[in-house]
Amino acid sequence: MWFQNIGKHFLLLREWNDLPDFMRVPEVLPYYKILEQKRGSLVIKRLFDICMAGILLIVLLVPMVVIGVLIKLDSKGPVFYRQERITAYGKRFWVHKFRTMVDHADQMGSSVTVRKDARITKIGAVLRKYRLDELPQLLDIIAGDMSFVGTRPEVARYVRHYSPEMRATLLMPAGVTSEASIRYKDESRLLDVAEDVDAVYIEKVLPAKMEWNLKSLRQFGLFRELFICIRTIFAVMGKDCT
Repeated sequence: MWFQNIGKHFLLLREWNDLPDFMRVPEVLPYYKILEQKRGSLVIKRLFDICMAGILLIVLLVPMVVIGVLIKLDSKGPVFYRQERITAYGKRFWVHKFRTMVDHADQMGSSVTVRKDARITKIGAVLRKYRLDELPQLLDIIAGDMSFVGTRPEVARYVRHYSPEMRATLLMPAGVTSEASIRYKDESRLLDVAEDVDAVYIEKVLPAKMEWNLKSLRQFGLFRELFICIRTIFAVMGKDCT
């Protein structure tokens, strides 16, 4: 009972009637009921996010400063890149990353990046390869807009293409990594040969990734999420850990 009260205080899972209208649909209800039975785990998940993100920010402060200097030396523009994304309950927030592309790259093409994208800078290619560009998202985790594990945050125009069932992924904060992220870590390669990158992403890649995201919701558990974090580290190192 006390776990449920804390869960309500942290607003980790809203009451069904408090969900946005677009989420209160029959397709979302089964996923809601699964998470409703795991409010205690949601509290632990949030506490873990706050503590681990804080520790990592302290440990990685110097490396992050070095990365910032390298970005400034490599190309003109800001160190950080901010883009509006969608997280839990359809909330809009500004996701933070190290800039890996030329300044104003989002005005020069698709929101989806392909492997040989000419907009990617030299240092940016290295940061993206090892996912170091996502280190600033530790700030988004502490703010509560993201979690270590969860559906990757999409821009609003892609979220508008969510099916009613896909909206269930918005019951939880967006994540830095996920099962879908691991299995589609080479997503940019899949889009390299596409004539219309946005169309292929919306019609093929997004639905495929969402199958994994929805499966993760159905099987939500703390140990499973911890295993996903470990597998992500191996995936970044180029090793398969299944």
